Amino acid sequence: MAYGKSKFTIPEYLEMEQQAADKHEYYRGEIFAMSGATYVHNMVCMNVATALKNKLKGKPCRPLGSDMRVYIPNNSLFTYPDISVICGEPQFLNNDERNLLNPTLIIEVLSPSTRSYDRGDKFKLYRDIPTLREYVLVDAEQVGIEQYSINTHGQWQLTEYKDMGNTLKLKSLGLSLKLADVYEGIVWKPGA
Repeated sequence: MAYGKSKFTIPEYLEMEQQAADKHEYYRGEIFAMSGATYVHNMVCMNVATALKNKLKGKPCRPLGSDMRVYIPNNSLFTYPDISVICGEPQFLNNDERNLLNPTLIIEVLSPSTRSYDRGDKFKLYRDIPTLREYVLVDAEQVGIEQYSINTHGQWQLTEYKDMGNTLKLKSLGLSLKLADVYEGIVWKPGA
């Protein structure tokens, strides 16, 4: 790392990130360290990724985990969504398979430190991805999913799910996930 330097070019960031032990986001020349996730956060991610993998078997869409970096050329954000789903052939920045350009669906599992960012500024940045059709936020502290989908008028529409008996309908993929499967094995501590 070039300590003391406040702005970095994209090539500098990519070179540093290739050597880094931890993941970092990049936005408009600034680099931000990403923190590790809790046990429940990881369980929810694994539950969703496994369910998606099973339901997408034999279809042209594939889920990818949190090590898949997504790049948004329109605003310069490089980030690592918890889960990305691509449909069709993946497209990469400069043919570098570490920098995905065309996710159809992005899923973020909310944590206390990222909740506001994921709902606000990050969602605004994600909307600059031309191929993105759905953005899903999964609460890891209680049963709750916020689903943003592009409607027939090209506007983002919110649907909320707050009951374990609900089923999340992923229109962009043509499949559904039961919230009971999303939260399988999760036991929240009393008062959490």
